[in-house]
Amino acid sequence: MTRRIHLALHPYGVGGPGQHGLWKDPGVAKNASIDINYYIQQAKAAEHALFDALFVVDSQFINATYPSHYLNRLEPLTLLSAVATHTKHLGLVGTASSTYNSPFNLARRFASLDHISGGRAGWNVVTSFDTGTSKNYGLDEHLDYATRYGRALEFVEVARGLWDSYEDDAFPADVERDVFLDPSRLHALDHEGEHFKVAGPLNISRSPQGQPVIFQAGVSAEGRDLAARVAEGIYAPGGTLESAQEYYADIKRRTAAYGRNPDHIKVFIHGGPIVGATDEEARRREREIFEEDNDFASNLALLGRSFGAYDFSTHDLDAPFPDVAHLAEKGGRTGAGKIIERATTENLTLRQVAESVNAFRRSPFVGAPETVADTIETWYDAGTLDGINLAFRNNDDLSRFVDGVVPLLHKRGLFRTEYEADTLRGNLRLPVPANVHSAGRELVND
Repeated sequence: MTRRIHLALHPYGVGGPGQHGLWKDPGVAKNASIDINYYIQQAKAAEHALFDALFVVDSQFINATYPSHYLNRLEPLTLLSAVATHTKHLGLVGTASSTYNSPFNLARRFASLDHISGGRAGWNVVTSFDTGTSKNYGLDEHLDYATRYGRALEFVEVARGLWDSYEDDAFPADVERDVFLDPSRLHALDHEGEHFKVAGPLNISRSPQGQPVIFQAGVSAEGRDLAARVAEGIYAPGGTLESAQEYYADIKRRTAAYGRNPDHIKVFIHGGPIVGATDEEARRREREIFEEDNDFASNLALLGRSFGAYDFSTHDLDAPFPDVAHLAEKGGRTGAGKIIERATTENLTLRQVAESVNAFRRSPFVGAPETVADTIETWYDAGTLDGINLAFRNNDDLSRFVDGVVPLLHKRGLFRTEYEADTLRGNLRLPVPANVHSAGRELVND
């Protein structure tokens, strides 16, 4: 198989974590996060550049300290359904929580998007990072890690079972025989597990790609294990080349341990390229962006998200980092654990920890087009990624990458020069999952 890197676009809107000042950028509309035309334009640009997918994040809890984009944004599946009617090849991946949804309802919504788009839907399965979400769903407490990940695994299994409710030839629609549905090709699920009891069947057939593509974004041991068991795409944090290599190798190893083909899980690392005429110009812009966005109050609030949106402003900033380990257990346990460990080991104050949350870290994907293309190729060859989930500050940054870097990736044979398929699975080189009922029927017939 020829080498092929995958590219996805992750729109920032008016600014996510670490992008506190993005809404002030004159190149960003103040209502971008709720303007469907913004997303349609982003999607068209990504499709013109032959990207694999548009990726939309989500969460269901906010307070006034949250990033600008989080405060006022569109619901992902509604957004992507609108975008689907303006694109033909681009995959459409939406984030939805397995903790705060029901399998039947969510399976139906993603199946609908899959049909609306002609087989381009993907589901980014999350277990909900924000502990405050529980109170929006009638629960006093956020579920613990083990429960959330156990629920996520069963949720995906139920959804996949529902997506197989109809075999591919279930609707002969034969007027002469007066047969619209062949009842023998319709199957109830009758699932009863630890977390869900779902009868089925689902009232929508399979799409051209069989089922929506499952993505996952876990970093913890539980998250990695869930990804290895069910994911077909992963959104990984990136970091250093060495940490990305470790993550990539670990995911592929875990996937093989579950009897799956490691090539059937695509690891996308996060990348925020900044392309300039020269390396010096791009690095200067990188530093300017950091200085525009480096706001201490916002960084303190960002720190609080890892601990269940905890308000650290009630503490003495120059005192030792407070004992908040208990708050991490139901929130961002992995990230919070690293924060606590570093604060304890280095005897840091709360102020020092907050400043480090959004400290300046040079991105490897910054420079002239040739430099950025070289880095992408180096990381790809080093076994760190199958693709990059690209986030650009504004349309000009996106254009500089598309016009300057993508043609170099074409020349090096690293990126497609045309779409290979009309479905997300086809373009990601993923197999169409066999319908479990059709497969069983074929065995009987043999």
